Amino acid sequence: MSLKIRLARAGTKKRPFYHIVIADSRSPRDGRFIERLGYFNPLLPKDKAERLKLDLDKVKAWLAKGALPTDRVLRFLDQAGVMKRETRSNPTRAIPRKQRKAQAEEAAKAAAAAKAAARAGGAPAS
Repeated sequence: MSLKIRLARAGTKKRPFYHIVIADSRSPRDGRFIERLGYFNPLLPKDKAERLKLDLDKVKAWLAKGALPTDRVLRFLDQAGVMKRETRSNPTRAIPRKQRKAQAEEAAKAAAAAKAAARAGGAPAS
């Protein structure tokens, strides 16, 4: 049984509120869970203390048992200093799609030209 520390949505329509729970990875998002570890209210400003509450002792105990946090929960644990989250960098994401496609085509042409030049100049006929 693989365990996940993840968010389970609560609240009403257009008013989200999330419980941070430990659950089996096969159970549905809002379905059965093992234990509630805290809550997250995204509607509150980021500087409010009531926006996020975590029981760090329970979290550390479940991490020791092999539970894996989801990406969003890992952000919370990184802010709390429990786990380290690697920063993600995708510099090509900021480039518009047409320019990325043109760059990929140019790179493919350059690779094909380099391959052809290597064949013509470096390979002796046998």
